[in-house]
Amino acid sequence: MSETLAHDPAPPEPRPDDDAVGKQHDEETPPSPRRRTRRLTAETLLMLVVPPLLVLLVFGGYAWWHEHTHLDSVEAQQLRWKTVWRLLLQHVELTGMSALLVVVIAIPLGIAMTRGPLRRAAPLVVGVANGGQAAPSVGLIVLLAIWLGFGFWTAVLALTLYGVLPVLRNTITGLQGVDPTLVEAGRGVGMSSTAVLLRVEMPLAVPVIMAGLRTALVLIVGTAALATFINAGGLGAIITAGITNYRFRVPVAGAVLIALLALLVEWLGRLLELLARPKGL
Repeated sequence: MSETLAHDPAPPEPRPDDDAVGKQHDEETPPSPRRRTRRLTAETLLMLVVPPLLVLLVFGGYAWWHEHTHLDSVEAQQLRWKTVWRLLLQHVELTGMSALLVVVIAIPLGIAMTRGPLRRAAPLVVGVANGGQAAPSVGLIVLLAIWLGFGFWTAVLALTLYGVLPVLRNTITGLQGVDPTLVEAGRGVGMSSTAVLLRVEMPLAVPVIMAGLRTALVLIVGTAALATFINAGGLGAIITAGITNYRFRVPVAGAVLIALLALLVEWLGRLLELLARPKGL
């Protein structure tokens, strides 16, 4: 028995290089596609789930109130579903067209303000835009209506001017915040200035630019309520009609609908920001 135990071969000792080779293999192995996917934090998931649920809940409460509350003839006329949907569509059209023009104007202008000799004019342009946004929105809309006439496109122009500043300012800030070493690295590998802008600077500046766009969307939705003063339609017509007829439940209902639309638009902007954000940021 003792001889058998004495002659049992000892277990092979691990070679000291095995662990190093394994680690090196793990380091050289490319990450799986699952690791490359964009990870959502708990806060991001909360911001993506809560707003639409809140909009559905409050709108459901509004619909229940509309069906079960006794409304007189004037209130019922102003809050008919057909009228509400028509004004809501007009409000969405005003918001969508203005937001499209804001993107087309503000982002290229912000890029130009960070290039060449125009870089020196960036503080002046932002200062003028700040001054323009500080002006009362209703005054801007009315002045443009007196100059250009009443109607849809005058309201779109006023809303565009009012929403340009956040996107312009964030575009300049986002591009100026890109690490210069990354720009130099792009140029060092032979990229042109346009390629560096599109493949290095813009992807890194996207989160800041999209934050400005979300701010502009909320501003436009709220300010579009004033378009009714120049016969451009929108949900603001419900508010003015209720105040004019001394039916104060009507403007409250209109304000709730505008707030819900603003919350929904802000959520859509946040979703678009998440989709446009480059992986790894």
